[in-house]
Parts: sequence; C-alpha cells; structure tokens
Amino acid sequence: MTRHALEVAIAFAPWVTAIYVFYWLYSNGIWTSDTPHRGKMSVALLVSGMALSFLVQSRIAKRRQS
Repeated sequence: MTRHALEVAIAFAPWVTAIYVFYWLYSNGIWTSDTPHRGKMSVALLVSGMALSFLVQSRIAKRRQS
C-alpha cells in the first residue's frame, strides 16, 4: 500500500510542479495579464506537466506488469 502511494506521488510530481511554476511566476509578478502569449504558454506548461506525468505513470504500470 505504501509503495503504491509513493508511485502515485512520483507520477503526479511533474504535473504538480507545473502548477507550482504557475504559482511561482504569478506570486513574483512575472506572470501578469500583460504577458505576451500567456494563454499559449499556459497550455504548453500544463500539457508538458500532464504528459510527463502520463509517461511516468505508464512506465510504472509497465514495470509492475513485468
């Protein structure tokens, strides 16, 4: 049970990191409504975090089947 919880936490880490990057950029005043291409960068950041989480989870699941 503990191992499964650790694997889930590892799989979610890239996505959580992407969300934290949003928070960090906003709290430091770097990410404002005047930032050019803000929407495109938001989508790219979230997609990259979610894709990395998916890849990590896929690898964990594949290793578990072996």
